[in-house]
Amino acid sequence: MSEPMTPDSTPAAAGRVYPITPPPEDDARFTAGLVLDVADVLTQHGYPRPVSGLDWVELKMALFRFLYGMGGAA
Repeated sequence: MSEPMTPDSTPAAAGRVYPITPPPEDDARFTAGLVLDVADVLTQHGYPRPVSGLDWVELKMALFRFLYGMGGAA
């Protein structure tokens, strides 16, 4: 198994940065604009853009779980 890579293609440190702990009660950075930006990046990489309300809810929840650790690998 290869070492995790950072955006600049160097091996990542052993510790994890995400999920953010403890999760903030109210994080002003987690906005609809953030979810739209993530959707834009996915679309730029060839994935279909979310169109239904359920697609947007699922994308928002997946991002929330990644950032704040509500599920997934721990």
